[in-house]
Amino acid sequence: MNFTKERPFLLVGAGRMGGAMLAGWVADGMDPASIVVSDPNPGPDMQDFLSKHGIRHVTRPSAELSPSLVLLAVKPQLMDAVLPGLEACVRADTLVVSVAAGTPIRRFQEAFGDIAIARSMPNTPAMVGRGITAVFPNSKVSEAQKETIGKLLSAVGKVVWLDNEDQIDQVTAVSGSGPAYVFLLAECLAEAGRVAGLPEALARELAEATVCGAGELMHQSDDTPAVLRQNVTSPNGTTAAALAVLMADDGLQPLMNKAVEAAARRARELAG
Repeated sequence: MNFTKERPFLLVGAGRMGGAMLAGWVADGMDPASIVVSDPNPGPDMQDFLSKHGIRHVTRPSAELSPSLVLLAVKPQLMDAVLPGLEACVRADTLVVSVAAGTPIRRFQEAFGDIAIARSMPNTPAMVGRGITAVFPNSKVSEAQKETIGKLLSAVGKVVWLDNEDQIDQVTAVSGSGPAYVFLLAECLAEAGRVAGLPEALARELAEATVCGAGELMHQSDDTPAVLRQNVTSPNGTTAAALAVLMADDGLQPLMNKAVEAAARRARELAG
């Protein structure tokens, strides 16, 4: 899909996620003249970015805009206020892509009609180009449009495709909320180090570097997490002693199962 000044790419919402994606698209070579950003109050850094690259900014899209693709990167609680303002500029051949949690495809169909719509769930590592985004397209999305979506979203990380929209709730619970679980792990590891007798600053430095390093090792390795864990674990060693606690019947896995189910349940509630 080619974007032009007459049929531009419209980004609605230029916050952290939208801004990270925009930076990725510009870095990948998207013509800034074919981009329009709609945001009532972009931050100073975003204003500088838009000015530097000559990207058009509007506080509210007009009926004359006629975008070929609209990507919604606004908070779910703002969706009811945002969608009515887009109805006039979305055409029958406009592709609508949402990266907002909790808003089902049927809500966009109510606003725009029976057009091509894709719902996706990115995560915050997209802000450093290491995200993963799961996408479910409705039946109106063509193969060419799927290719366009894949190229756009891969600018900030990996893209996977879902078989049905219901899987979005589980994706939200695993990868959407997942970075918070990892950050909590780093917090807990640092606190355990402090309790064990290390200075607080040192314990935090060790924990954060360990989590970051382990993540990068997992990213670069062809081995599964289970194999990498086994590679670190010597029989009857210190790691084995710690894992015996974490992998007990009442250890980490049952707790993680409960956490993911709680997040998925909440995602279903928010989607209505």
